[in-house]
Amino acid sequence: MTTDAPQQAEAEAAAPYPPQPVLRQRRGKRLTLQTRLMVTIFAIVAGILLVVSAVTGVMLNTVLAAQTDQQLTSAWENLSPQIGISAVHGTAADQLQGAQASPGTILVVESPFSGKSGAVVGDDLARYHLSPAQAEQVMKTARSAGDTTVNLHGLGTFRIVPVTQSGEIIGVLGISLGSERTVLTRMLWSITLATIGGMLVLGFATSGVISRGFRPLRGIAATATRVSRQKLDEGVVSIAERVPEEQSDPSTEVGQVGFALNTLLDHVEDSLAARQRNEETMRRFVADASHELRTPLASIRGYSELSQRDPELTESSRQSLERIEAQSQRMTGLVEDLLLLARLDEGMELTFDMVDLNQLVVEAVGDQAMAGMEHDWGADVGEEPVLVAGDKARLTQVVTNLLANARTHTPEGTQVTVGLRTVGEGSSTRAILTVHDTGPGIAPQLQDTLFARFARADSSRNRRTGGSGLGLSIAKAIVEAHHGDISVLSVPGSTTFTVTLPARPST
Repeated sequence: MTTDAPQQAEAEAAAPYPPQPVLRQRRGKRLTLQTRLMVTIFAIVAGILLVVSAVTGVMLNTVLAAQTDQQLTSAWENLSPQIGISAVHGTAADQLQGAQASPGTILVVESPFSGKSGAVVGDDLARYHLSPAQAEQVMKTARSAGDTTVNLHGLGTFRIVPVTQSGEIIGVLGISLGSERTVLTRMLWSITLATIGGMLVLGFATSGVISRGFRPLRGIAATATRVSRQKLDEGVVSIAERVPEEQSDPSTEVGQVGFALNTLLDHVEDSLAARQRNEETMRRFVADASHELRTPLASIRGYSELSQRDPELTESSRQSLERIEAQSQRMTGLVEDLLLLARLDEGMELTFDMVDLNQLVVEAVGDQAMAGMEHDWGADVGEEPVLVAGDKARLTQVVTNLLANARTHTPEGTQVTVGLRTVGEGSSTRAILTVHDTGPGIAPQLQDTLFARFARADSSRNRRTGGSGLGLSIAKAIVEAHHGDISVLSVPGSTTFTVTLPARPST
């Protein structure tokens, strides 16, 4: 008869072995300290350069405006003798020619002799006449705004001032702002390119300096990470990792962190060594005590058996001797279990050979089926042998303990199924053995300590017989001595113990 184990047990059993601790990661990536420092420095420097650029632009614009006003004044001084309502008979171009005006000078005059005319001096010193609309635009702007700027389509922007005589505007004189705008544009582009280049240089330099400054801190983090991956909960532990001396100088901030970590590791190593010494002392005590108790317990059992053969014993005396014998047998079992655990902790008590787990499971299920006929027993195994290197007697004890627990702590009619399969290939092949029952389950608060020594299930498992609480701890010690792992997954109506062992690859 075969019964499939629950999918939860399958998923857990198929997990990689041994399970590695998973670091809990927070949602959302936070910027590293190096990145935040670089962003802060970039922002501050960029802000400073932006302010400097703005101030430089304003000052340069002021200087260029003053220079333009000076040029305009000079042009006015050259042209003023020729501009007059009674003396002007020529056009604006004639007056610009007579004054030998510089390139970019614009003049608009309104004379009763020659009418309204306008001209501008080009870069080649030629005089170009303004259209009537352009001349009118210049005069209209000067009358309404006075000293201002005007933009003429196709000619550019000019700084203009009205020319007055007897309180009336008889002309407009101006200077082109093209050269000023060109200088200002070139200067701003130069500042922009210099700023970009400076930011790039700053980026590389800052990144190198900060990265070099944080290198000792990364070394300290790497040391702490390597220590965190060491197995420190049992066995002889030696923490050889230390922060290098050049990274643990207390005179620097980073060195203080390295020095504190080295001090902490020293204290942890001393504490672990003290813990190991205490464990070894306790283990030797338990082994010695268990060994010494075997002889008096055997004597008590022998004398009780011998005394029961006396035909003159009363019924009450016989019952008392039977109780003495039963309790001595129970104590003998407890002493044997303690002695076995002590020897397993010391790496003793195991004789390795090739063991066929298929055969072992079938035999163990058959034995339990005879001992617990009130349960429904099943074995889900394949036809191919599953070979592991181990001690057959101790592996049989593991399976027997798990089945005995299922029989003892579940009600009649419970379905108990033993499954066996292999996962992986080559040297990573693992044998997965599961013991599944449909009983009431194990209380969640007990599952974390279920494999601890002297751990007992509560009444929800319907415990009917006395026990030492060492069965599962012995099973765990035997499995770990075979470089395997044992775990439990239990919910109401489904409890699965999973044993994982290294297996020989199938051929």
